[in-house]
Order: sequence, then C-alpha cells, then structure tokens
Amino acid sequence: MPSSVHSQEQDHDQSMVDAAPEEQEQVQHEEEDEFEMDGKRVIVLPGSTETAASFQFEGEGHTLGNALRYAIMKNPAVELCGYTIPHPSETKMNLRIQTYENTTAIEALEKGFDDLMDLCDVVTEKFTAARDAYNSTQADRMVS
Repeated sequence: MPSSVHSQEQDHDQSMVDAAPEEQEQVQHEEEDEFEMDGKRVIVLPGSTETAASFQFEGEGHTLGNALRYAIMKNPAVELCGYTIPHPSETKMNLRIQTYENTTAIEALEKGFDDLMDLCDVVTEKFTAARDAYNSTQADRMVS
C-alpha cells in the first residue's frame, strides 16, 4: 500500500487490556433485564427500546417460537416479529418484536401469550368434543 495510507503512528499497535471477569459479568447483568413468565426465565436482551425488543427464553425451541410468533403477528399493533434458535445444542430461543408507537414490545408479548393460550383452549375444547362424539359412536356400534 502507498506510504500515505499508513502513518508512522499506526505502525505501533498498543495492546488492549481485558476487563476483569467480575467487571464483564457486572456490565452484562446491568444491560439485561430479567423477569419470569409462568416460571420460565425470560431475558430482555441489550439494545431494547419501548417499541423494539429482543427476548431470550431459556429451555424453549421451535414449538413455542413459531406458535408465539404467529400469535404476536396477528396483533395489528405489531410491525415485525421473528424468532431464532441461536444454536441447536442450546435450549434457548430468541424472539424479536417491533411495534408501532401505540404499544410496547412487552405489551405485545403479553398479548401474544394470552392469544396463544386462548387458541390452545379452543383447540382443546374442539378436540375433546370430537373425541367424545367418536367414542359415543363407537360405543353404539359395540352395543348393536
């Protein structure tokens, strides 16, 4: 490269001193907000704002991630929702929510959980009714 690109001051690199491990952990804990929802640990990842936040769920995978993403995207106040599994060997699921100005990301997450629970209740009721109807027709056939 031409000599004009590099000055002589840049030729002498300075070594960087790492922060003590205790300091790194303290900074990391200050940046992450933790709260529990239904006994599960949920971490609000750093860089979140009122209308855009990333959440990390411990012990969850695609089953909850895709269903929750679907329920949250049904909310018209939500601009974007997506999830990812950072690594297949870790039982963590990251969920990103971006909302319009009229609601917060945490409110959208809570509404998504409520909507998903309501959906599960409807599926359970319909399944139970169909199973009971099937069992009663099978019992009638056995008697006849």
